[in-house]
Amino acid sequence: MTARKLYRRWAAATLVALAAAGPALAQPAAAPAAADDPAPRKALRVCQDPNNLPFSNVKGEGIENRIAELFGQSLGLPVTYYSFPQRMAFIRNTLRYKLPGQDYPCDIVMGVPVGFDQGVSVTKPYYRSTYALVIPRGKGMDNVASADDFLKLPPQKLKSLKIGVYDRSPAGDWLKKHDLVDQGVPYKMMNADPAQYPGQIIENDLAAGTIDAAIVWGPIAGYFAQRVKQPALTVLPLKSEEGVQFDYAMAMGVRYGEREWKQQIEGLISTKQADIQAILKEFGVPLLDNTAGERRN
Repeated sequence: MTARKLYRRWAAATLVALAAAGPALAQPAAAPAAADDPAPRKALRVCQDPNNLPFSNVKGEGIENRIAELFGQSLGLPVTYYSFPQRMAFIRNTLRYKLPGQDYPCDIVMGVPVGFDQGVSVTKPYYRSTYALVIPRGKGMDNVASADDFLKLPPQKLKSLKIGVYDRSPAGDWLKKHDLVDQGVPYKMMNADPAQYPGQIIENDLAAGTIDAAIVWGPIAGYFAQRVKQPALTVLPLKSEEGVQFDYAMAMGVRYGEREWKQQIEGLISTKQADIQAILKEFGVPLLDNTAGERRN
C-alpha cells in the first residue's frame, strides 16, 4: 500500500469529522522551494483537529497536544494552535494555508504517516503502532489473548459476532481474508458531522453491546478502552499478515523548503524520545519497534 493510499485510509478511519465534499477555504500556497525564512519564531504554531482525541482537541488534552507542549518548553516558545477539522483538505487549509500579505497560521502537523507526500515534508518517525482488536470481558471471550485466539473461537460463536470496522480500512481486508465479512459492521470513513470522533465506535457502541468487537487504529483502541469502565475492555494489537498491513510508523510534517526547521524538529524527536514514549504509554498506545517494517512504508 502506498503512503498516499495509507493516509487516505488512516486519516478517514482514525481521525474525526472528514467532509464528504465541499470547497476548500482557500487555494493552497505553492510548496516553497526556497531556503528557510530567517525570521525568528515567536511561538510553536501547531496545526490541529479541534475534536480528535486521543490525538488533539481544543482543550489541549490529546497526545499531540502533550508532545507539542513538550517541544514548546524545549524551544522556549509558547504553543499556539490553528484548528481545522481533519478532512480531505486538512493540509491545504492548515499547514499550506496562506492569504496574500499574511503569514501561515501554523507550522507543524504533529501526526502524519511516514511516506505521506501530499504537500508535507515528513520528519523521521517518532512512534510505530498498529491496528488493534478490542473485545469486552464477560462476553464469552475472556480467554482470547491474541488475534489467533479470536479466530479459533468456536465457529458458532465466531459467526455470531458483530465486528465494528471503518470501511476501506485494513480491518475490512482482514475480515475478508478470514471469511468474516458477514460479521463486519461498517462505519463510514467519511462523515461531515463535526461532533463525530473516532472513539465513538468503542466508547458508545462497543460499551453498549451494539457490536461485540471492534478493529481500530491502535492509539484510538488503547485510549478509549481505558476510558470505558464497564464492561472492561481488552486491547489486542494485530500483526500484519500477507496482504493486510496493520502497523505504520508515524512522523510529523512541516512545509517543504524549511530545512532548518525540519532538522530542529527531528532533533527534538531524538532528544525527547523517552518523554514522547512515556506520553504514548500513558495514553495506552500499542507501541512497536519503530524500525520494524520500514520497507513497507
